[in-house]
Amino acid sequence: MTSPRHRSVSHARDLWADALGRATIRALQGLVLLTATVVVVYGLIQLKLVVIPLLIALILAAALHPVVGFLRRRGVPGALATWITFLAAIVVLGGVVTGIVFAVRSEWDELVLSAVGGLERLRQFIVAGPIPIGQKALDEAITAVVDFTSSPQFGAGALLGIFAATQVITGAVLVAVILYFFLQDGAKIWAFFLCRFHGENLEKLLTSGTTTLHVLGGYVRGTALVALLEAVVIGVTLVVLRVPLALPLAVLIFLGGFIPIVGAALIGAVAVLVALVANGPVVALVVVAVVVAINQLDGRVLQPMVLGRALSLHPLVVLLALAGGAILSGVVGAVLAVPLTAVGWALIQIWFPASRAPDALSGKNARPGAVLTDPPGPEAPTTT
Repeated sequence: MTSPRHRSVSHARDLWADALGRATIRALQGLVLLTATVVVVYGLIQLKLVVIPLLIALILAAALHPVVGFLRRRGVPGALATWITFLAAIVVLGGVVTGIVFAVRSEWDELVLSAVGGLERLRQFIVAGPIPIGQKALDEAITAVVDFTSSPQFGAGALLGIFAATQVITGAVLVAVILYFFLQDGAKIWAFFLCRFHGENLEKLLTSGTTTLHVLGGYVRGTALVALLEAVVIGVTLVVLRVPLALPLAVLIFLGGFIPIVGAALIGAVAVLVALVANGPVVALVVVAVVVAINQLDGRVLQPMVLGRALSLHPLVVLLALAGGAILSGVVGAVLAVPLTAVGWALIQIWFPASRAPDALSGKNARPGAVLTDPPGPEAPTTT
């Protein structure tokens, strides 16, 4: 004869054992996981002055790591190879950033006025066109765009991505310091974190570290090459067509290339508006054709060929990552979101091998073990 206590315990177990009970357990687990994720993300946002330089330094170190390895294989001492790579990166990045800031800021007001003028001519065409669109709605939309592009926040965000000058300086110093230590002692730092792991977990962590370097490095180098090609093609087109502000527009297109899918297209739209107000509709249509063609070439040929598996993500995933990064940390978040998402998906494939069968994010069927065995980097062929 069972006691009332045993019957109540058995009844409670039965409640959790049926389909509804199991669903409830999963829901509670999901809520706990979601809460932990929110707390972690909130903490990272509060520490973004440290987290963002850390991520930028990690991405740059992944891109520059092959240079250090190349110098060391040629007999250059390790410390000297690190200093050569580090100083060269600082000089190149500093020169590029300085040139971009001066090239864009010196003509920013004229660029905004030209874009606004293009919007006004576009409004007149739409109002006079065959499609009936309310004048009031167009005026409100154009006013909102003009106010946004003319605001100091937009200018600061487009040029620097950070609003306070002190944060820019602090972040730049932190990036430089962290980058040097990553280049010099990256292997030692990673080994320190792995010293307490053994067996299969250690093997997966080692593979995760190598994969992260390959994905980030391949992404940065490939994206820079694709963005440079886009900027050169569109910039030369603007120069040939005698569109004003060709240099700052080309610079902005290069920067926009680091925001996949939407970045270069948005800046290309600004180039079209400038061409419309300065050179007329025929030249503007030619610029539209070039921008559309180079974006199609980028998405269908250049990115798969140059980036390889470094960005084997579905476009919808890229767009969602961009939106999430922009919401969390503005322009900088949008730039960092895609490579971090690519790294996250690569790590999921390592730690949860079953997810390799249907490659849901990339839309491809990856071979089991492809992440562990295929040669990584931009040259790696896309698995089929």
